[in-house]
Amino acid sequence: MSTIAFFPATWNLAETTRTIEVAKACKDEFEISFGSYGGQFEQLVESEGFPLTRLEPRLTDDKIEHLYKVDQGEKLGQFFSLEETRHRVNQEMSFLRDLNPLVAVTGFNITINISSRASNIPLVWLTQSTWDIHAMIDQGLGSYMDDLERPGINLLPDKALKWLTKKVFAWFGHTILRPLNVVAGEHDIGKLNDLRDLWQGDYNLLAEPSDFSGLREISETYYYIGPLIANLNTPISNEIIDFVKKGKPVIYFAMGSSGRPSLIKNILEGFDGQPFNVVSPMKKKVQDLNVKMPSNVLLTDWLPALEVSRLADVSVIHGGIGTVMTAALAGKPVVGVGMMYEQEYNIECLVRKGFAKRIRRTQISADTLNGAIKAMLEDENAKRKAKDYSVLMEKCLKERNQTIRSFFQTLETELK
Repeated sequence: MSTIAFFPATWNLAETTRTIEVAKACKDEFEISFGSYGGQFEQLVESEGFPLTRLEPRLTDDKIEHLYKVDQGEKLGQFFSLEETRHRVNQEMSFLRDLNPLVAVTGFNITINISSRASNIPLVWLTQSTWDIHAMIDQGLGSYMDDLERPGINLLPDKALKWLTKKVFAWFGHTILRPLNVVAGEHDIGKLNDLRDLWQGDYNLLAEPSDFSGLREISETYYYIGPLIANLNTPISNEIIDFVKKGKPVIYFAMGSSGRPSLIKNILEGFDGQPFNVVSPMKKKVQDLNVKMPSNVLLTDWLPALEVSRLADVSVIHGGIGTVMTAALAGKPVVGVGMMYEQEYNIECLVRKGFAKRIRRTQISADTLNGAIKAMLEDENAKRKAKDYSVLMEKCLKERNQTIRSFFQTLETELK
C-alpha cells in the first residue's frame, strides 16, 4: 500500500483540518503519515488516529506570531531565515527518504516545496483559485488590496490600484523567496520566480466548488475537489444551545487563526447594546487583552464552526477559505472583513453570489460592522440565495471524498 505524507502548518487551524479531511478520505486506500514542526493543533492530527512525526526545530509561540504577521503583511520579512530554511529542508528530506511516499501533501508548509523537489517526490498543494491574484485581477474578479485604501493612494484610478497591487505582491514574494531560493540552489533545483511558484505543486487540489471564484480558465495541474470543511465530531455545548434560545437573532463571529487580537477586541466591545446575541470562539485570541465583554456576547474556546453557523442568523468572518466554505454550507448570510488579499477575494466571491457584504479592513468600525449585520438580518433575498447555494455545497461535500480518493488512485497508477 502506497504512503501519502502530509506536511500541514499545525499552528493554523484551517490548514490542519484541511489536511486531516484529505487524509480521512484516503486512509482506507493509502498509508497515512504526518510531519509537523509544532503548534496548538498538532493534537488534532493524533486525535484522528494518524501517526505524526515531530520535526525539528520546533516552533515557539514567538515564531508562530511572527509567521502570522508575515502572512498577513503586518510585518515585512521572511517566514524563515536562511539557516532555519536549510534546517527544515534537511529534516523534511530525511523524513521523505525514510518514508518514500507516493506524494507529499501540504497547504502552507512552504519549505516542503524545496525538499520535495530535491527528493524527487511529487508535491500536492491544497489550494484555492483566489490565491492567483494576477488571474483574479485580469479577469475582473478581484480588486486592489485593502492596504492600498489609504489617503492619497486611494485617489488613484482603479486600474492603477490593481497594477500597484500586483507590484506589492511581487515585491512581497521576492522578499519571502530569498532564503528558499538560496537553499534550492544548494540542491541544484530550479528557483521559485514568484509566490505563484511557491503556492503550487506538481498537482493542485482546489478546495472549492468549480463555480466559486468565477475564473474561466485554470491550469491543467489543477483539480476541483470541493470544500474541505472540518468534521471533527465535536458536540455543541449546552451553554451555546441555551444562549441561542434567548430569542434574539444570533451572530457567529470568528476571525480564524489569522485574526488580529486588537481588531477582535474592538469588534467584541462594539457589539454592546446591539439587538442581537453573538457567539465567538475568539477566547484564546483576546485572553491577554482587557476586553470589556458585553452581556450579549458568549466568548468561547474552539467550537464546531459548521454546527454553530447553522444555528446563527449571520456569520461574521475573516474570509479564510475554510470559514467561507463553512459559512456557504451553513446557508446563512455573511459579513466579511478580510485580513489579507486572498481573504478579501474569497469574500468577494460570496458577495457576487448575493449573500454577503464585505467591509474593507481599513474601514472597519463598530458602526460599519453592526450596520452591515443589521442589513443582512433584514435582507430576505440574501437569505434565500444563501440557502440555495448551500444546496450546491451539500452536493459537492457528498461527492468530495470520492473525488479525492479517485484523484490519488489515478495518480498512483500514473506514478507507479
